[in-house]
Amino acid sequence: MSVLNKIEQAIKSKASHLAYNSPLYNWSLGGTVPNRLLFSPTDLWPGNSDNAKWLIYSGEFTIEGDRLALNNANWHPEGVNSQWLRHIHGFSWLRDFRALGGHEGRQAARAMIQSWISAHPNWDEASWHPRILGKRLGHWLAGYDFFGESADDEFQYMFLDSTVRQLRHLSRSLPAGLYGLDLLEAIKALAYGGLTLEGRETYLEQALNLLDTELDKQILSDGGPITRNPETLLQIVRLLIDLRAAMNQARYPAIEKIQHTLDRAVPALRFFRHGDGAFGLFNDAQENNEEDIKKTVMHAGSRARTLSSLPQTGYERIAMGRSLLLVDTGKSTSWPYNKTTHHAPLSFEFSHGRERIFVNCGTHPTCPEWQEALRSTPAHNTLILDDSNIHSAQTKANSRHKPHKVTVDREQKGNSCLIDIHHDGYLTNHGITHRRRFYLSEKGFDLRGEDNLTCTIDLEKEHDIAIRFHLHPKVMVSLVQGDTEALLRLKNGVGWRFTITQGALALENSIYLGEGIRPRKTKQLVIRATLTEKHQQYKWALQRE
Repeated sequence: MSVLNKIEQAIKSKASHLAYNSPLYNWSLGGTVPNRLLFSPTDLWPGNSDNAKWLIYSGEFTIEGDRLALNNANWHPEGVNSQWLRHIHGFSWLRDFRALGGHEGRQAARAMIQSWISAHPNWDEASWHPRILGKRLGHWLAGYDFFGESADDEFQYMFLDSTVRQLRHLSRSLPAGLYGLDLLEAIKALAYGGLTLEGRETYLEQALNLLDTELDKQILSDGGPITRNPETLLQIVRLLIDLRAAMNQARYPAIEKIQHTLDRAVPALRFFRHGDGAFGLFNDAQENNEEDIKKTVMHAGSRARTLSSLPQTGYERIAMGRSLLLVDTGKSTSWPYNKTTHHAPLSFEFSHGRERIFVNCGTHPTCPEWQEALRSTPAHNTLILDDSNIHSAQTKANSRHKPHKVTVDREQKGNSCLIDIHHDGYLTNHGITHRRRFYLSEKGFDLRGEDNLTCTIDLEKEHDIAIRFHLHPKVMVSLVQGDTEALLRLKNGVGWRFTITQGALALENSIYLGEGIRPRKTKQLVIRATLTEKHQQYKWALQRE
């Protein structure tokens, strides 16, 4: 983003703040309050009753096991990051009250909503921001059949009045500088308002016009997400399923764009799944829940086969026997979608059956410090020069230090496969290109790799090389043959042997954050060497014993 654009954006933001934060604007949000909702959109996705109990009895919100106390109904606890504020004010936790069910869950949900409305009757910079407001309205309208329909007239009027005021602000402010999933959730909320409130059809028209543009932008032609994050894709697929279901409930004509996007996205969703049914850890994704992914695919209704390549998104998949290799072959995506991109060109994961063997380190659901650390190049299964990040994904200014050109050649011979990939991410700073080749045999028992570094200019200095292979915590490992080979033992008892032809093999500590908030200790195999010539090659193999 240019300096001029930043200045313009800052001026617009300041002007909007001054306009919204006035008695006149808040008065303009008022108007006729409907007597009821025409219907409550069906919410297909499960909650967690234990999380609801924590909130009721301890006043603590929960994200993936991480907890934050609300403290005396203070909706704005000090010192929390934007992720927690989106969770608190986004009301996705209403699903947890529905999972708890009964009078207790229903009453608790009403009490929380009533408390929030009383504390936020007018526009507020934080809680009424469209990225949060969209999430909140979507969950309010979809949860109403659980918590609202049996409520007294006073609650229903308060709820509908606040809902209509928030929808008016959302309609006026969109797209509001939003992008990605935040914008799609705001669009969904606006569409819900147009479908469920009589006389608000213009909200639906506005939402569908925005959606038409955003789907082409956020879902690439191969079905993958522009963020290159499989969890983002899961959320977008769910959102489209929700919209399709709500339109069916309202007897609104089917939107072909939604179904066509689902037909592209669901095969891409399957692409990222290991044999255990959960996701590979690429670009800020955790594993996610196998059953949740299955349920999403089922509701999408797409029967397309699993793909072997996502060329636009930048991934390759080789499945042989019960073995699976997933390889990141993509370039860093464009600003602002690259804010959570990992610095890991040509990283890979490998599994056999339901057992993961080589894994990237993952991410953290709530902690920015952990998230940033796990985006680093050394947190992935790839080659690293001088143990530093290949590039920074946080700003547009650093885009010249990322891979601009990645070439992929895939050759299938019989039931074996070879992938040959080049990237130029080290070219700008070091004048070096990295070529990586993967071969997987017919039954998947023989995985071979080859890393080639080529200097396009005179080598000005030596470079430390580390080729990292992070192991899943359930894999037992020991060095053998005078520390030149490693034996890997999986939980199911199957053994694998890791061998190298150049460099020195080391066994080092690592961590795994594939699920939840607590890092798990694990190990990594590291091939260490020094780049002293204009071309050097390193071969390695993993073979079943």
